[in-house]
Amino acid sequence: MTLGQFLGKQFIRVIEWNEPEDGILAYRFPMRDLEIENGGKLTVSESQLAAFVNEGKIADVFTPGLYTLNTRNLPLLTDLMNWDKAFESPFKSEVYFFSTRLEMDQKWGTATPITIRDKEFGAVRLRCYGIYSYRIADPKVFFNQVSGTRELYRVEDLEGQLRDTIVGCMSEIFATSDLSFLDMTAKQGVLGDRIIEQIKPGFAALGLALNTFVVQNISLPDELQKILDQRIGMNMVGDLGKFTQFEAAESLDIAAANQGGAAGMGMGLGAGAAVAQTLSASLRPTFSAPTSATGPVATGAVVPGVVAAPAAPAAGADTKFCIECGQPIPQRAKFCAECGKPQ
Repeated sequence: MTLGQFLGKQFIRVIEWNEPEDGILAYRFPMRDLEIENGGKLTVSESQLAAFVNEGKIADVFTPGLYTLNTRNLPLLTDLMNWDKAFESPFKSEVYFFSTRLEMDQKWGTATPITIRDKEFGAVRLRCYGIYSYRIADPKVFFNQVSGTRELYRVEDLEGQLRDTIVGCMSEIFATSDLSFLDMTAKQGVLGDRIIEQIKPGFAALGLALNTFVVQNISLPDELQKILDQRIGMNMVGDLGKFTQFEAAESLDIAAANQGGAAGMGMGLGAGAAVAQTLSASLRPTFSAPTSATGPVATGAVVPGVVAAPAAPAAGADTKFCIECGQPIPQRAKFCAECGKPQ
């Protein structure tokens, strides 16, 4: 090896970075015991920024492109170094590359429920989670505030800080929001827009730009969700009397289908008695026979101002007889009002 070859190995002629994997935000180009050749080439790829650092301070930042390193391309660094030979000799500096690609599908979520005051349910605890994306916007701020002189700075190194920043802002937004829990779940897109405007300054303080923010789910803890389900179920039932009649009829069908043994017979008898009582109460007239001042009014008597109760239905075209007790019942009745026997 000649002396010229040896000296040539000490100078860096080409500076570039090909990202080997995802998740790298900042990378320090290896410069140990090496100097940059005057007129050397710097290649900055799309989705990258490069920064020259002198004595821990960023001097010049390069956007995507191919550069020949000289005094015209490094004005700030030239001023800092105070070169007196018009930058004709090799120089020593550090070069950092920053990935400006969009870091997508970043997860956020509440580690513990957030307690808020809801205008409809009072104090409730909420869980929520979603995704967001960001990129490096200001390498100087990111270098000074976040990555520093580390050889590599990765997405996972920043994940905890960003997640806590998001959750802290969300707690404040939920506390001051006039939306109820049910409105929040119905307007997750609107809520996401409000949150993104609130947390953008926090990202900018780290040299980052928040690109998207999505609220995927807002829910209650399991024990509160059960209570809400019960309340919704009661609202859906509406008329509890009619619902009780329906449940009684359903239980009779189940009991009638179970014909095995004495247990099945007992269940059938019990269900039949319950249904008979329920249907009898629902079909029985809600009025009573009129009375006079001296006692009950005889059947067929006319009392001024009092409408006589209709007599029990007589057997005819609109009636039939119960197959169990023989009492007259409406032609379309499926159960006897007296004994509860299905017809």
